[in-house]
Amino acid sequence: MKDIIVLAIESSCDETSCAIVKNGKEVLSNIISSQINIHKKFGGVVPEVASRHHVENITIVLDEAIKEAKIKPSDITAVAVTKGPGLIGSLLVGINAAKAFSFAHNLPLVGVHH
Repeated sequence: MKDIIVLAIESSCDETSCAIVKNGKEVLSNIISSQINIHKKFGGVVPEVASRHHVENITIVLDEAIKEAKIKPSDITAVAVTKGPGLIGSLLVGINAAKAFSFAHNLPLVGVHH
């Protein structure tokens, strides 16, 4: 039986993250780009600032997750992405990145509630 490898994207608030999971049990990679230091000076998360940093980091995080997992995009069988709840601008960055990746690689896309 072929392994099921899922690329999962989370960008609902102030962290851009991507994990690659094999057969629902084995985490091959889990990359997180934190924005804690960026928002600290404001005393909390600023939605527009968060979404702009997601735009800057999403591709880097995706590429790093694939590299760390030691797989090729062709090994991935599905893409999962947080569809809510969360900050709308931040969610849109992750959703659009997931849509683009799944379309480019002809993969099913699954929206999940985190």
